[in-house]
Amino acid sequence: MNITVVGAGIIGCAVAHELASRGARVQIVDMRGTGRGATQASAGILAPHIEGHIDALLRLGACSLSLYDGFVARVSADARQTIEYERSGTLQVARDGREADELDAAARRLEAAGIEHRLMNGDEARRIEPALSSRIHAALLTPRHGYVKVLELTMALVAAAANHGATSTTATVRRVDARDNSVAVTTSAGIIEGDAVVLAAGSWTSGLAPSAASPPAVRPIRGQLLHLHFSHVPLSRVVWGADCYLVPWHDGSLLAGATVEDVGFDESATTAGVTHLLERSAELLTAVPDARFEAVRVGLRPATPDEVPLIGPSSTMRGVYYAAGHYRSGVLLAPLTAKLVADLVMDGRRAPELELVRPDRFGL
Repeated sequence: MNITVVGAGIIGCAVAHELASRGARVQIVDMRGTGRGATQASAGILAPHIEGHIDALLRLGACSLSLYDGFVARVSADARQTIEYERSGTLQVARDGREADELDAAARRLEAAGIEHRLMNGDEARRIEPALSSRIHAALLTPRHGYVKVLELTMALVAAAANHGATSTTATVRRVDARDNSVAVTTSAGIIEGDAVVLAAGSWTSGLAPSAASPPAVRPIRGQLLHLHFSHVPLSRVVWGADCYLVPWHDGSLLAGATVEDVGFDESATTAGVTHLLERSAELLTAVPDARFEAVRVGLRPATPDEVPLIGPSSTMRGVYYAAGHYRSGVLLAPLTAKLVADLVMDGRRAPELELVRPDRFGL
C-alpha cells in the first residue's frame, strides 16, 4: 500500500513510522522539513490529568500515556537512537489559597479515578524541589506524568520510518484530490499518487481540505516557549503553575512555557511574550534570574473549535484520512494517533476512541 503523509511534525512522523513498520510504502511531505513547525516549540509534557480538562481529552490522553513506554522503546530500537524520556511526575503548584483550593479539587478527582497522587503544603514541596519559590503555598504530585524531549523523539521517528523504507520530501503541498483509483497530492516538487493520504499538516490542514464550517476546523494558536540553561539541573520533575510550566532536561536546560495567542499565522517572537514567561517562571523558581537565555521558540498550535483533534477518514474524499488539530496535546497523543490511523488505514479496524475525534463533526 502506497501512503502519503502530509506533515512532518510529531504527529505526521509518528503516523509514518507506524504505517511503515506495518509494511506500507510511505512518503512524508512537509514544506519545511522534519519538526520545524509547532513541534519545535513543544515542551513535551505528558500530563493528561492536568491538561485533560475536557472528558474526551482526558480519556484520549490517559490511553495514549499508557502506550508511551512501549512507543519510545520501539522507536528508539528501530531508529537505533536514544531518546530522553522521563516519567518522574509533575508537581502542580499553588501560590495562594484560591489556587490551593483548585489543587484540592484536582486531588479529589484523582482519588476518585484511582490515580496515584500526593497533596502537600509549600514546605513539603520545597523539600522535594528545593529551588521552588517561597511563594509556593501548596502542591500536587502526580507520579505517572512526565516528559519526552520532542525533537529527539521526532528525529528518531523519521529515522525509524526510514529504516522501514519511508522517504521524505521537502515541498509545499498545494492540493489533495481523490481520483478513481488513487489519491493525488500536488506539491511544488510534482504530483505524488498513492492509495491513501494522511493529512497531518497541523494549522495548515484546513487549507488543504476546506470545510463549510465556520470558524475553520483547524486554526493556528501561537505559543512562545523559552529555552533557558543552568549550570546544574534546577528541578527533578515538571513543575506546573497556573500561568507557566517548567520542564527540566538532563543537560541543565529548562523549558518555560507557554503563551496562548490567537494571532493567525504570525510566528513572531515578541518582547511581551518573553517578558511574561520570564516573570511567571521567576514566581515559581528562585534561580531563573541566574539562567542563561538560550532561545525563544515559536510554534502555531493547531486548534479545533472544541479542542479535540481530528482523527479518522474524510467524509468528502475517498482515501483521505485526518490526523490533525491536536492543539496542546500533540506529543501526548502521538502514540495513540499513530495506532488509530494505522489500524484504520491498513486493517480497516475502527477503535472506539475514533468516535471522540470524528472529522465529520466539522464537515470534513
